[in-house]
Amino acid sequence: MTTSHVDPITLSVVRGVLETTQREMTLALEKTARSSVFNLAHDYSTALFNHTPEMILQGQDIPIHLGSLIPAMKAVSDFFDGDINEGDLILHNDPDYAGSHIIDTCMYYPVFYKGELVFWTVCKGHLTDIGGPVPAGYNPEAREIYAEGLRIPPVKIWDRGVARHDVLNLLLTNMRARRDQEGDFNALIGACQVGARNLVALMDKYGKDVVQDCIEELLAMANRHMDGLIVQVPDGTYTGTAILEDAGHGFGDFEITATVTINGERCHIAISSPPQVPYFINSYEGNSYSGVYLGLMMFAQLPPPYNEGLYRNVTVDMGPKGTLCNAKPPAPHMNCTTTPMETLTDAVRLAFEQAAPAKVSASWGHANGCNIAGWDNRHDEEFVTMVLASIISGAGATATQDGWHACGPQCCFGALTSGDIEMLEHSYPIVIHEYGLITDSGGAGRFRGGSGTRWEVEPLSGEMTLVTFGEGRRIPAMGAAGAQSALTAKKVGRLELSRNGATQILTDNVIETLHPGERAANISPGGGGHGNPFERDVVRVLEDVRNGIVSVEGAQHDYGVIITDAENLTVDHEATARARQA
Repeated sequence: MTTSHVDPITLSVVRGVLETTQREMTLALEKTARSSVFNLAHDYSTALFNHTPEMILQGQDIPIHLGSLIPAMKAVSDFFDGDINEGDLILHNDPDYAGSHIIDTCMYYPVFYKGELVFWTVCKGHLTDIGGPVPAGYNPEAREIYAEGLRIPPVKIWDRGVARHDVLNLLLTNMRARRDQEGDFNALIGACQVGARNLVALMDKYGKDVVQDCIEELLAMANRHMDGLIVQVPDGTYTGTAILEDAGHGFGDFEITATVTINGERCHIAISSPPQVPYFINSYEGNSYSGVYLGLMMFAQLPPPYNEGLYRNVTVDMGPKGTLCNAKPPAPHMNCTTTPMETLTDAVRLAFEQAAPAKVSASWGHANGCNIAGWDNRHDEEFVTMVLASIISGAGATATQDGWHACGPQCCFGALTSGDIEMLEHSYPIVIHEYGLITDSGGAGRFRGGSGTRWEVEPLSGEMTLVTFGEGRRIPAMGAAGAQSALTAKKVGRLELSRNGATQILTDNVIETLHPGERAANISPGGGGHGNPFERDVVRVLEDVRNGIVSVEGAQHDYGVIITDAENLTVDHEATARARQA
């Protein structure tokens, strides 16, 4: 039901225009960007804000971007308060101003109508490089943020419609593969302009006041959806703790705890995490909002609209400054959008599972990937990229269905794509020997987790730097509702280096150099299962075995299904019944 002064037909049309505007911004990024991270993997996000600024529409894009955009937009607006003019364009990536991590660079375009600031169009994208000592930014040897790349506090790259070529040149000169970065910058700028054009046209047709009334109703609608859900959760305090594994930092495993307090339609989420460490897994406050909001939305599973109205009655306490989930300078942080964000998400999800077990889905596979860089002799230029295909993992199962294959990782929640293998080989001097699903990688459960992937690469000309990041190489994705796996080795990630006829398995984050003839295979984990795996229909287990998703051994140990004839896949139903009873 709408407020009395908003016509429902007009509301529907305005909502449709806003959603179409956001999609057109996204399409502009895909079709005009230079790097494979943008045009193949779609590692970017777009959003619309009002003048307040309050997010009025988020794209169905990357969760690690969208949650942090809410505090980041406010930080940028506050920084230039009193000096925001028509034709300005602001660039920003600094986590100390509520950015996510510095490789995610964001542009903010104020939209004026008849001399008045009314909206902001915002685009954020993962650049392939941001300067610093290690190509692509992920430096597992960094002990402070200054060893990771360029920190860009809010800065105008257009001033009243005039491009600041000096500022842009300064930034791009400090980045590798300048042509890619410049092309992606132009794509972000163009997408912001596309959004502004559509918003101005919308106000020309319906008037500013009508459009703003519709937007306020959409914010209120999202607020009602969230309030209606929270009020159904019994009042009380619920706690969830997730383990962040040691991926080479030497400090051991960490615990991140979320405490959720429900009081009527109000929800308060408090985060407890250990002190920050001199390793690139610290998360500044803005980025941590993404993890908290994703955990909440995994529980909520609400219909659109998706805007800041969802969080009007949700408060968050990230804990004291100087902690893993509320870091302060000079803490290194580049890995934060995957680690610890995904563990933070799990902690929040587990807290809500205590409150309403039937609504919560299993964890998706955590990000565990690699970046590559080197010299492309074909074009006599440097190449560098984050290989998003290498982090594609399995989705978590729900109370009603299996997890999707090759859909993760959790931090991207299905919005990330692999892109065509042939396009990656065309773009960089590499050959990809394998890209496929991994047998037994999905978490066991009444509903099975989705399968993870194996991505194997070899450089073709000259040496290539390979940098790994992430975790999930020892602890599988967490299941829900009693799900557990007996076989865990194939459900976790790892890196396999093949040199001189031998294969080395690595589970730490490392910087390696590969030469032609040497291969690196990155294995990503599967998603968690949901429910008791011994309650899974035997027919469905057999179907998974036929499809190569589960092995004969996995069927026995994970599901208690005994297959006596591996060639013809014959199930011994009596032995299966005994195994499941035992």
